[in-house]
Amino acid sequence: MYVIHPCQHKLMKEISIIVAIAENNAIGKDNQLLWHLSEDLKRFKRLTTGHTVVMGKKTFESLPFRPLKNRRNIVISDVKSEEIAGCEMAYSMDEAIEKMDAGKENFIIGGGSVYRQFLPLATRLYITRVKHSFDADTFFPEIDFSDWILMEKLENEPDEKNPYPFDFLTYIRKDTSPYEEN
Repeated sequence: MYVIHPCQHKLMKEISIIVAIAENNAIGKDNQLLWHLSEDLKRFKRLTTGHTVVMGKKTFESLPFRPLKNRRNIVISDVKSEEIAGCEMAYSMDEAIEKMDAGKENFIIGGGSVYRQFLPLATRLYITRVKHSFDADTFFPEIDFSDWILMEKLENEPDEKNPYPFDFLTYIRKDTSPYEEN
């Protein structure tokens, strides 16, 4: 599905962001995740399987298993000759968009600079909000929530496999949503 993004006024493919964010907007440190939440990893796999995932090279390198199975992996690199086995390479944001699937949801999975570039183009956000602050060196950009409609919120309490409380939040951008705000 193509959507016309009002800021760009050009045809864009369906772009979703999936991310786990701490209370202080932290998402990583030293190219690693800051926590291990089993339910978040299951949700990530369930939502992205069968779709295209787009990531920066550092995010790709941080994955425990690479490339991600049962997903089309697009890695953005600024090194023009770089190739990574099992992945499609893009050497710019525009090239990554060109390679995305039409008619299917495409997921931006990190890191910080890739999120920052794609946030203005995203039509959907899948956020895991971890209810804890962490020491970090990578942060998710500020979100202007007045541009978004919260479609789903699922609260999760900590347990033996999920050491922090967290919420699953799904947002749709207002200018692309068929839903009215109440």
